[in-house]
Amino acid sequence: MPVGIAPSDRKLLLAGGVLLLLMLTASAVLAPPADQQESPVPSTYSAQSEGAKAAYLLLAHLHYPVRRWENPPTELDPDSRKTLLILAGSWQPPSKAERQALENFVLHGGHVLFTGASFPDYFPAANISHLSPDPDWKSYSPNLPSRLTRGAVHISLRPQANWGKLEPSQLVLYGEASSPVVVSWKLGEGQILWWGSSSPLTNLGITRDDNLAFFLNSVSNWSAGKPYTIYWDEYFHGQRSSLWSYVGRTSLAWGGVQLVLLGLALLLTFSRRSGPIYLPAEVSRLSPLEFVDTLGGLYERAGAASSAVSVSYTRLRTLLSRQLGFSANTPNAQIAEAAEQRLGWKDSGLADLLRRSGAATRVDRMPDSEALDLVQKLEHLAARLTIRAQFRREKT
Repeated sequence: MPVGIAPSDRKLLLAGGVLLLLMLTASAVLAPPADQQESPVPSTYSAQSEGAKAAYLLLAHLHYPVRRWENPPTELDPDSRKTLLILAGSWQPPSKAERQALENFVLHGGHVLFTGASFPDYFPAANISHLSPDPDWKSYSPNLPSRLTRGAVHISLRPQANWGKLEPSQLVLYGEASSPVVVSWKLGEGQILWWGSSSPLTNLGITRDDNLAFFLNSVSNWSAGKPYTIYWDEYFHGQRSSLWSYVGRTSLAWGGVQLVLLGLALLLTFSRRSGPIYLPAEVSRLSPLEFVDTLGGLYERAGAASSAVSVSYTRLRTLLSRQLGFSANTPNAQIAEAAEQRLGWKDSGLADLLRRSGAATRVDRMPDSEALDLVQKLEHLAARLTIRAQFRREKT
């Protein structure tokens, strides 16, 4: 058979292709430029105003031991006393195991710089105020002198959250006592520095006031004035070290499923239309089974169950009369007695069966179940006679 595409299908494919091309062209033309799609995530890969690429490159230029961290926190080095993990504007919530790994990291001597309002998602013991602060730029002065505030007389932030109730292990560095925006928290053998906003390390905010000095103080060794080994987290920004983990966070997997389903649909459609055609087998109208079905339908519509009994009854009497040498008008009782003596049909119930069948032939209506029972018994005995006659002929 020809496997070419039908003209109607060719027109449909051409129309679909033109429509797809128009949609792609419109998306390319109407989509805003990449530099207009501001992202609020302070990623080290972003050169936008809210990104943190400038701060990251500055640390690398100043020879700070800094690197991007795209692995889960469960892979952090247990010997973490000289390690600083920067969680700037992290927005993807951690799993239970990842949250426990972060806590263990700090308890065993690790240091964390966390910015933003999602702090309780990572450290549930943190007490962040439920009141939303004014998001405008504000200037803050240190509440007390320390290594973290040295040279940072004024810092500018656009606060996203304020700290709530303070614990004895928590110290306010910037902000009012009722609305702290920078808090140092001693936890186990490690320490956490929390900012109410990522503003001091963003590309836009790092040059405002003394934000640069404050940022460098925050990433230096808070006890010895030396830099830590800095891991700048990108894992909770959606960056993953494996391709599959990245795909799992996007709609690419569902797109692949849709392509597979579309391919299967096209394959099945093409194969059904282009494959060999098999015509169903037609039953001959001369089939004996069709004759039986037709005859049975006639008996059923006419309600002539007694007629079916009459046919089987007459056939059995005729076979018995020939076998026993009787005339056609021989009484049923005599035929039954002779069959028991000469054919060995003792206890066969032949006499009662012939009597009931003869009576059934004289009625107009009878139950179908009763008629079926009589016909089956009559045909069973007739089959025995037929087999017996064939056996005698073969023997002779």
